[in-house]
Amino acid sequence: MAINFKKMVVGRHAYAKAWKERGGGKILGYFETYFPEEIAYAAGVLPVRILAEHEPDLISDKWIYGACYPVKDMANQLLLGRMDYINGLVNTEGCQWMFNAYEVVTNNRPGLFNHYLFLPDYTNSATSKDVLRSELDVFKTKMEDWTGNSITDEALDNAIEIYNKNRVLLRRICELRRAQKPVITGSEYMHVLLADQIADKAEMNVILENYITELENREPGRDTLRLMLIGSETWDSGLEELIESSGGNVVIDELDNGTSYFWNNIYPQKDRLMAISLRYLDRPHNPVKDSNWRRRPEHIFRLAEDYHVDGAIIQKQIYCHLHGTDNYAVWRLFRERNMPFHYLERDMFVPKEETALRIEAFMNMLREGATRLAGWHKKALI
Repeated sequence: MAINFKKMVVGRHAYAKAWKERGGGKILGYFETYFPEEIAYAAGVLPVRILAEHEPDLISDKWIYGACYPVKDMANQLLLGRMDYINGLVNTEGCQWMFNAYEVVTNNRPGLFNHYLFLPDYTNSATSKDVLRSELDVFKTKMEDWTGNSITDEALDNAIEIYNKNRVLLRRICELRRAQKPVITGSEYMHVLLADQIADKAEMNVILENYITELENREPGRDTLRLMLIGSETWDSGLEELIESSGGNVVIDELDNGTSYFWNNIYPQKDRLMAISLRYLDRPHNPVKDSNWRRRPEHIFRLAEDYHVDGAIIQKQIYCHLHGTDNYAVWRLFRERNMPFHYLERDMFVPKEETALRIEAFMNMLREGATRLAGWHKKALI
């Protein structure tokens, strides 16, 4: 029977509690996908990503004012006890709003293990790898003290192998999306990713292997407009589903909790912490970690070419300053290279009628025979 990833995401709290009851291990919640899960996993801890939820918020305005809704909702959930099964909380240097949520929760739940992990914003400076390796060493020691488990080289090797395999499997699913008629939709893919970030990776690898076999035996999907999704993190598949209802399909993304989460592996070496450091410094970066050379726009365009997209949707959460300061560089590159794109500022809740109308209008520009703009970017490159 095929796994229902959407149901798995909805039931993530029950999954975490069941995992805890089976093995008695600790659960560590984290905000940023820059968090080096391998170290926690090597200590016998389950890393679980804090996901935003669609729930009325009556608490967070007291503590966080003017932040994006997802961050306020994460603080709301944690303060209301929705994730009372977690034993600790960690924040990696990145989004300032997420750091605010981390501080609010740890100040109000003093018994919760907590750790702030610094990851350099200048990821490719001469000293970045050594700085991060030092931070990882501190975190490793804190995890050993907290759990009482020694993080041996063998334990790190096992964790690295499991996480590398997980990334390879997710990229295999992405490769299936390059086909002219993909066997997986963008909304289905997003459910896979969100489920992957709340599950035990060893268990998830078995699920993904079976799922890939299922996908490879599926009949090809519809021949639709191929779109790319760029910008702020998403917490559900609502936008992808609206795109699909208008006759399109998101075949690739460049999101922090999307392809950037699994795009590169750890290359094993004798110094395990240095290997982990290099992986997280070399991954595709969000705007705050791409502030000196702006490599992100070129990475986005390469993905757009590799997946033969007809256009891109750049969606930004309201108050997402990271992407607000970076979008100009992406817009400029797309305009220079004749790539159609639509900019969409959104809140946690997507107004369906308005958003669907805007997406449909954008896709009408891309359809053959609809307007003089149809296929213009492809013809310009011939």
